[in-house]
Amino acid sequence: MAYTISDECISCGACTAECPTESISEGAQHYEINPDTCIDCGVCADVCPTGAISAE
Repeated sequence: MAYTISDECISCGACTAECPTESISEGAQHYEINPDTCIDCGVCADVCPTGAISAE
């Protein structure tokens, strides 16, 4: 089960720096997580200042 980023994302980039598989990239509205490469480690959710990242 991959993590997802909600509309609460402020595109600060904190999650991208911490992702060990580089699965997070800028999307049209906010950052997005590639579910095919996400390893469900949860590091991104831990560093997100707005709580916009959660398990699907």
